[in-house]
Amino acid sequence: PYSFYGLGDVKFRGTEDARAMGGLSFAGDSISLNLLNPASYASLKLTSFGIGSTSNFNNISNSETSEKAKRTTLDYLAVGIPAGKFGAAFGLMPYSAVGYKIENTITENDLTRNKRFTGIGNINRVFIGAGYSLSPNFSFGADVQYNFGTVENEAKEFVSDAIFQDDVQLGTRERNTSNITGLSANIGFLYQKSFNEKMNFYSSLTYSPESKLKSINDRNIATATYNPITGTEFVNDPRDIDVDDTKLVLPSKLSFGAGIGETNKWLIGTEITFLNSSNQNNRFNDNTNATFENSQKYAIGGYYIPKYDSFSNYLNKIVYRAGFRYEKTGLVINDQSINDYGMNFGIGLPVTYSKINIGVEFGKRGTTSNGLIEENYFNLSIGLSLSDKWFRKRKID
Repeated sequence: PYSFYGLGDVKFRGTEDARAMGGLSFAGDSISLNLLNPASYASLKLTSFGIGSTSNFNNISNSETSEKAKRTTLDYLAVGIPAGKFGAAFGLMPYSAVGYKIENTITENDLTRNKRFTGIGNINRVFIGAGYSLSPNFSFGADVQYNFGTVENEAKEFVSDAIFQDDVQLGTRERNTSNITGLSANIGFLYQKSFNEKMNFYSSLTYSPESKLKSINDRNIATATYNPITGTEFVNDPRDIDVDDTKLVLPSKLSFGAGIGETNKWLIGTEITFLNSSNQNNRFNDNTNATFENSQKYAIGGYYIPKYDSFSNYLNKIVYRAGFRYEKTGLVINDQSINDYGMNFGIGLPVTYSKINIGVEFGKRGTTSNGLIEENYFNLSIGLSLSDKWFRKRKID
């Protein structure tokens, strides 16, 4: 339901292994993609192809009732290519999604009045970026994203007891459509320092400047009659209404992360993210029941590998991951801030130079106070990281 506001439900940008550690942007390696920080492209040693998907199981409740919902989405499709001190990556991923069905029923004077709200659509992004290693300890990178998508919202109101009665006013339907396009960017830095032969210090910084997406808006209103049993809609006298196009703000984002660990053994770290989300706005200017505030995200996580080069015990080669995050989303409804927090666990199953990453997440967003909605969710994520050395020179023709 909270995808009704702003740009919708903003998706996690990183790969499944990063998600399982709470979203740390500095915990990559030389054979897997790290999509959170473009500076990591410079550390790639093998060409890497990544794809990930998440199934979400959601229990949605307010102070009176609860419902269940589920969905499966593609998280990312990306390729990373090494070139010495350089590295590059490109791919496709969702930025945000809109998907809700809400009904409100009020009985007055022996008549039942129904209000139904539905929304569907998404904003996707294609990206291309590069990273460069200035030294063995320091690298930087940047990527550019083109965002595009269509979002459709529909609101209906009718008196269900009066359907097919000639002497009662028809119901109403309003349909809003937004075609959204625009560019955005992200820059990143990575620094690594060895304390001794085993212990390493890791740190990262990423920054995304504020950008604006163009939203071309259309609105159509009509009177209508509804059959609640079959769901059939009979539209009468549809009319297009002029509405203003809008500029949707992608807020600036700044992230700092740091951690310590032993290469191919263990890592623990933390990261904090600040978003200037108070500048966000809704797709239509006449939607005034929600405001935005600056948001923050806090994450802690890490991994452990019992023995990465074990030949006799496959379980010792598995990467075990865990993380926790707390996020103040920036959305405010009825003077109530909407917060989101989750606990993550995951494993990485090595297959030669590739990995199968599996993760689960338990979380909660929102609250049942002030007439709002609470979402308790469970996410199951699966990602494939397929790596190999390309452009090998043949030894035998």
